[in-house]
Amino acid sequence: MAYIQFENIIKTFDNETQALKGINLSVEKGELVTLLGPSGCGKSTLLRCLAGLESVSSGKIYLDNNDITDLSPKQREIGMVFQQYSLFPNMTVAQNVGFGLSIKRMEKALIREKVKTMLELVGLSEKLRQYPNQLSGGQQQRVALARALVMEPKVLLLDEPMSAIDALLRRNLQIEIRRIQRRLKITTIFVTHDQDEAMVMSDKIHLFNVGALEQSGVPTELYTKPRTKFAASFIGHYNILTASDFSAASGQGFDGEHVAIRPEVISVSAAAQGAQDGVIQIKGTVKGSIPHGNILRYTLSCGAVQLDADVLFDATRLFGENQDVYLSIPLEQVLPLQ
Repeated sequence: MAYIQFENIIKTFDNETQALKGINLSVEKGELVTLLGPSGCGKSTLLRCLAGLESVSSGKIYLDNNDITDLSPKQREIGMVFQQYSLFPNMTVAQNVGFGLSIKRMEKALIREKVKTMLELVGLSEKLRQYPNQLSGGQQQRVALARALVMEPKVLLLDEPMSAIDALLRRNLQIEIRRIQRRLKITTIFVTHDQDEAMVMSDKIHLFNVGALEQSGVPTELYTKPRTKFAASFIGHYNILTASDFSAASGQGFDGEHVAIRPEVISVSAAAQGAQDGVIQIKGTVKGSIPHGNILRYTLSCGAVQLDADVLFDATRLFGENQDVYLSIPLEQVLPLQ
């Protein structure tokens, strides 16, 4: 059995809304896994069921080979960091981090030692005597993380803890949290609606859709091999087309109702390319372009089909609006969707 095991978890609220629809999911010890999906898809509900903050309607939850389905939160040895850090404003950083240890009546000298070690780990040693209102949002987030980790939980749960932080700081914190998780080798479940965040931080991603598990896999697998239209629309910036429309534009037959093509696999040139085995050639017209850092995203009209193509931003090879161009798409990169 995996370190954490969810078996056929169903959660129905009083208004008869079914938030979780038979979730079967496993997490190995030491992994950082992400529950990814849009608001209302059930990812935070599953996290709260694991923490004991929500009861399950049916199903079982196992942690380290023990059935914890009906245990109280304090019996589960699970640490959690929420979107709101909920730091005590009248306590210093050190007091906030050591609060749980003091509740357990641990010796003061040992508390000081553990708090010091944890603040060094999160890079806040020099802030131990300051109060929350003297800290930045990112520093407060790290205090909340230290407060959860100092209790030495079996599992760390992170429920969108960086949603209120600006983009640059958020990227830095993603790297910091990943570093700390790997150093401590603590099993961690991270909840987010941000696909880029999930790709950066995860050993494995579980994609949720209206209370059900849509697809699971390592980040590269979910990005390069989405199995459904929903997965392709949520992970990356796929071109999603009906198979019949793309068949008409390309002259190539495809199975299923839809196909997905990543913008970066499409090559664009001003002149027609010679025939190549396994490569689809389509003539198109530039309808517009948008810069994305070092990438330029072209919107291209190919008959009844419109495609986005991402190319490296090269000032010497720009295509103008209404210019005719030629697209080359590897056949293996046209993905059929369920």
